Amino acid sequence: MTELPTMACYRHPGVATGIVCTRCRRPICPACMVDAAVGFQCPECTKEGARQTRQDQLPYGGSVVRDPRLTTYVIVAINVVVYLISGVNGLADKLALAPRGMCLDATDPNSYYPGALQHACVAAGNHWVDGVASGAWWQVVTSVFTHLTLIHIALNMFSLIVIGPSIERVLGRARFLAIYAVSGLAGSAFVMWLTNPESSTVGASGAIFGLMGALLLLAYKAKGNYQQVLIIIGVNIAYTVLNVGTISWQGHFGGLLGGIVATWLVAWAPRKNRAAVQWVALAAEAVICVALIAVRAAQLA
Repeated sequence: MTELPTMACYRHPGVATGIVCTRCRRPICPACMVDAAVGFQCPECTKEGARQTRQDQLPYGGSVVRDPRLTTYVIVAINVVVYLISGVNGLADKLALAPRGMCLDATDPNSYYPGALQHACVAAGNHWVDGVASGAWWQVVTSVFTHLTLIHIALNMFSLIVIGPSIERVLGRARFLAIYAVSGLAGSAFVMWLTNPESSTVGASGAIFGLMGALLLLAYKAKGNYQQVLIIIGVNIAYTVLNVGTISWQGHFGGLLGGIVATWLVAWAPRKNRAAVQWVALAAEAVICVALIAVRAAQLA
């Protein structure tokens, strides 16, 4: 607050005052002044400040980021690092998602013994690879960052670079990461329930399908060209179906569903207490995915 010689309020000329707005320096009376971080402000400056603050917020409550590509590039970098080191000492087997675990033939690592129990596998001199049900719980996460071939990681990372920044630009970094993570977790849950328990699954495709679902809902919400996104998703679904056996349709469909649900929770959350509603809802979806994985792991164990 700044004390000045008696002046007239700029909004109420008949009211004397010695107070000025700390932003525009116009005289304001007690009826007009609004508490600010420093001193008082007039109603117009208060509204302008609120408008500028809202400009720093994105449509669904996220914060504007300087470079909406940064998060995507970090995710790509993590995937590349994991790909480069996954061939070391069978690390890929430890990172891939195996619902139950499997017994690999000691003389031929490409062959395994269906239905073999861990203790019998080891006793016979073969190699047991842990799965989620036998304690390798980290696989539901690490498998989303693991790729076995160059073409696999190249296609997934290209798709991520194309889709990711557009979503982060609308949702902000935290919500973008949350949707990516929940989509990957949902894909892992579908793999746990719907694949051969002794199979092994890797790849970021489930999380990327989740981003496709997010892009579809955001385009629809903004009354944009969501039909084009539908075509892209349709082409990817067709490719997945035509390559069942070599592509994890379980991870793809699980990720797509997880991403659609997560984005709906974010984009359609009520304005009142929006952030709290969004984060509680996203946490609930993640907990449901983890619970489904835990139940299936207990069955297989």
